[in-house]
Parts: sequence; C-alpha cells; structure tokens
Amino acid sequence: MYAPLLLGALLCLCLPASDGLATPWAEVRSPSQGPVQVIGGVSNGCIGGADVLPETGAGYVSIRRYRNRYYGHPELLRFIEEVGRAQQRRRGLAMMVGDLSQPRGGLMSSSHRSHQNGLDVDLWFTLADSPADGRRRMDQQPDPRSMVRPDGLFVSDAWGEDQRFLIETAARHRSVDRIFVNPAIKRELCRSATAERGWLRKVRPWKGHDAHFHVRLACPPGSPQCDRQAALPPGDGCGEELTWWFSEEARKPVKKKPGQGSGAPVPPASCRAILNGS
Repeated sequence: MYAPLLLGALLCLCLPASDGLATPWAEVRSPSQGPVQVIGGVSNGCIGGADVLPETGAGYVSIRRYRNRYYGHPELLRFIEEVGRAQQRRRGLAMMVGDLSQPRGGLMSSSHRSHQNGLDVDLWFTLADSPADGRRRMDQQPDPRSMVRPDGLFVSDAWGEDQRFLIETAARHRSVDRIFVNPAIKRELCRSATAERGWLRKVRPWKGHDAHFHVRLACPPGSPQCDRQAALPPGDGCGEELTWWFSEEARKPVKKKPGQGSGAPVPPASCRAILNGS
C-alpha cells in the first residue's frame, strides 16, 4: 500500500486554492528590499528580496504576466534561463513559463497553495514558435491541450520528443529537488528512458499536471529559514509506487467533507516583516 507514503511525501503540493480567496499577499505589487531570503515552506512561506523574471530570454517567454507571479529566488531564474538556452539550442522554439511566486511570495488568491517561497515554477509542455506566439496562445486563453489521453492511462498523441527533452533537461539540473507530472507522463518517461536513469527519481507522479509540469528547487544556500522537503525515496520511482497511481484507490479517491482541510496555516513569524516592510 503506497498511498500513505506518497501522500506524506507530497503534502507540500497542496490542492489548488479557491478562486477569489482573500489574501494580503496578492495585494503587494513589488518585492521587499534587502537580501534575498527564502522563508518557510513552499505551501506556507514567503520570499524577501525576490528577483524579477524578464518577460523574454533565450529560449523562453513568461506568459500571463498580468497575474504578477513572475518573482523568485535568483537560483530559480538561473534555472529557467539555463533550460531555456538548452531548448533554444535544440529547436529554436520558446519554452512557455507560467507562475513562479508573487512579489513577496505568500498565499495566492487562486490556482495554487504552493509557489509561496520563490522556489516553484510551472513550465508548459507546449512550445511556442516565438515569444509573441506564446503570448497569443496563453494570455487570456484556455490552457494548451493535455499530453494525456482522456482515460488517464497513457500519454496522448500530443506527447513527443520535445516534451521528453524538456522535462529530462529540467530534471537533470543541479538545483532541482523534484518535479511533479501526471502519472501517465511518468509512466511514459519510465518506458522510454535509456542508459543513465537517475534523473527519473526527481520526477514524481501527481494528479493533474498533464499540460504543464511543476518544478521545485531545493532550499538554496544562504536561506537558513527555508523548510527543506522530505528526502525522496531511493530508486527511479518506476515500480510499485507508480503502479499505485493507476489503482482504483488512486483514480477514485474519497471526497473530502465540506470545509475539511480548508484552513490556511499560520505563516512563519518572519514573513510578517516581509509582508509589511518596504
């Protein structure tokens, strides 16, 4: 039975926040001053002195910027830039970069419970011909097509070598702690990977995540208040723990009762100074 182990290891990838959730963090328009500091965890934290991801760079375009969620730790921005350059060298197409964090992190009003401390980013599997094409596809538009068949068991015909290259490149990056993808995508990666397979350990199955994947960096040096994630289990994750995701228990989970688990945790004390500072 792998459910308790998997759910315990992935608690920080919480359910999406309800649309319109009132949060003061969403009202802040700029990062705090001072040195960069990651505080707390990805689902209950903040970031001081965050950097701004440029709208475009070599091999990437930041989309849906009207959300004001393009801030992060310098190491996160460095990761995006390095993966973007690898993508550009390979095909000359643009990787579409979704949400990072808000200017000072913290709880968002919609879409995420994580992404709070400047170490998370969503990367879309669909590539764009150019930055302008990426904005046309994504800004005020529905999400791109799923990479998974409607039955949820296997990848769809949208999946291909471009998508495999993108996620493997991200997983091999030195700063990445883990990546969340749909179980069907993890299954396909397990099937197609050859030679050195150690990077597969970082790729963790999770519901949804069929049109984008969620990258999470490890706590960076110089941020002693950053809450580290639990260590990943050994192995490539392609065995029984992946099989569980296709079981009846995983595919038809028991629904929570109304109000169950809906309360937001109290942020670390240091985050109050980040929220209210200049």
